[in-house]
Amino acid sequence: MSIFDAEARLAVDGALLERIQAMPKIELHRHLEGSLRLQTLVDIAREYDIEMPEYDPELLRPFVQMMPGETRSMAHFLGKFATLRQFYRSLDVIERITREIVLDAASDNVRYMELRFTPPALSNIIGCSLSEIVSLVCQTASKTAEDAGIDVRLIVSMNRHESVETGEAVLKAALAHQDKGVVGLDIAGFEVGHPVQAFRHIFSAAKEAGLGITVHAGEWDGSASVWDAVSILHANRIGHGIHTLDDPGVLNVVIHRGITLEVCPSSNYDSGAIDRYEDHPLPILTKQGVRVTINTDDPLVSNITLSDEYARVLTYLPFTFDDLKSFILNAARAAFLPVEERMDLVRRFEDWLAEFEIA
Repeated sequence: MSIFDAEARLAVDGALLERIQAMPKIELHRHLEGSLRLQTLVDIAREYDIEMPEYDPELLRPFVQMMPGETRSMAHFLGKFATLRQFYRSLDVIERITREIVLDAASDNVRYMELRFTPPALSNIIGCSLSEIVSLVCQTASKTAEDAGIDVRLIVSMNRHESVETGEAVLKAALAHQDKGVVGLDIAGFEVGHPVQAFRHIFSAAKEAGLGITVHAGEWDGSASVWDAVSILHANRIGHGIHTLDDPGVLNVVIHRGITLEVCPSSNYDSGAIDRYEDHPLPILTKQGVRVTINTDDPLVSNITLSDEYARVLTYLPFTFDDLKSFILNAARAAFLPVEERMDLVRRFEDWLAEFEIA
């Protein structure tokens, strides 16, 4: 079977998707930089004279989105972000894309979202301070969320392949906005060949200040990367973490410490971490007792919504609606919120999911 045929099979039943769209959902792992609208990119290109053959969303699509038949690899996947970084041309652009991302989540009936973003990526062309970027994203997300009826918190991210000094500046900007909606710190980027030891003091300071810690690990690298995230950076959650299964000892630590995995199946397929959607280790992780959640990672790049991802999980993996509810409640229990707020979030989702079942 060709890659194109395999992708065609990822289509899901329309009635199933419609039902899932009505389901109250949580997103813990969504990157702002991978969630833009195609039309918005075209509008930015026109306004700022970004050279394109034609100002047509469909012609732009292959440069920012994984396409049928395209090689599934880390290099191809991350290459889309090299293109996307050319579009962050002004603070007005950052404000617009933040607003639209929150509105898109709300329209998909996502009721709680932790949106992560990388300030250096957004400020590189503009030349403004990291603090200005974090402040703008916080203000825009908060105002839009209030108007749209969704609860949004922010996770500030750095890259492990960039300098420790950059990471320290990211932490400083994050800590300055804890009272504006920043609840967590993340480290992402090129996993292989870029260990996290040098960032230990940054994440120790973040944890001491009360920020939740999530670490991209165990996606393109093995279980040792997960162990470093847990033992060195003291992660509360792991972004992806599918290679946790490679080492029984690491798996045991993740289970017994109650560490939650932010699993993104379509992204794992698109980035070459798995060969087929049906081969995703999510069922094995669940059977072993790992706390897992379902997320999109980058809706634009993978051309999905969270509802699409849920529908794919039900269509191509051995799960039921009851399993989806468990994943959602796992996410509520793992939210980077103060204890009382987190307990209230769990109660609200228990009520909403009970109402959904009745409906």
